[in-house]
Amino acid sequence: MNTIQEALQKKGYKIFLRPFELNIVGVRSDSTKPNAFDDAIYVFYLDKEGKLIQHKFPATTDPGTYWLQNPMNPQGTAILKQGQYIGSHAMGLHRGKYMALVQQRPVTVIRDYDRNAVLDFNNGREDKGLFGINIHRASETGTTKTVDHYSAGCQVFASITDFVQFLSLCERHKGLYGNSFTYTLIDERAINREAKKNS
Repeated sequence: MNTIQEALQKKGYKIFLRPFELNIVGVRSDSTKPNAFDDAIYVFYLDKEGKLIQHKFPATTDPGTYWLQNPMNPQGTAILKQGQYIGSHAMGLHRGKYMALVQQRPVTVIRDYDRNAVLDFNNGREDKGLFGINIHRASETGTTKTVDHYSAGCQVFASITDFVQFLSLCERHKGLYGNSFTYTLIDERAINREAKKNS
């Protein structure tokens, strides 16, 4: 078992173990610096021999500076709260434009309402609902360096190559288990705690 699985288990979260059934886990870095792709999305699953396959993709789980300063919602910009959201996403079109994982069930967000360029995880108000917290890519070419307009609360891949690979894994999962995906968001500290225990 790896540190991500151990961190999920410790929190009592569900781990999917059927062949090619995806576990999609965002790991939010301890940094509160906005506008950086300094988080990661891990995708792990068991292959048909029961061997664990894991991918780690650079991403952001936080909104970019633009949306922190110019919230779409008057109550503030949405920052996804840590937790496990069972069946929260499905393959569909992001803003009607391209295939991604789109939110289909309620999630909890924290509204960062002070309109500065600093991520505020503690002082905002919690809000639960359908907010279009999708899992998508940044630019359609190459690797994007800064978040900017690409996330208003979505979970966003920095690299188009990584995202294409992710979508192909999602397609296989969908073919086997239907168009429903669980997304789990944890923080870097949870991983570091498990890593320390194992060292």
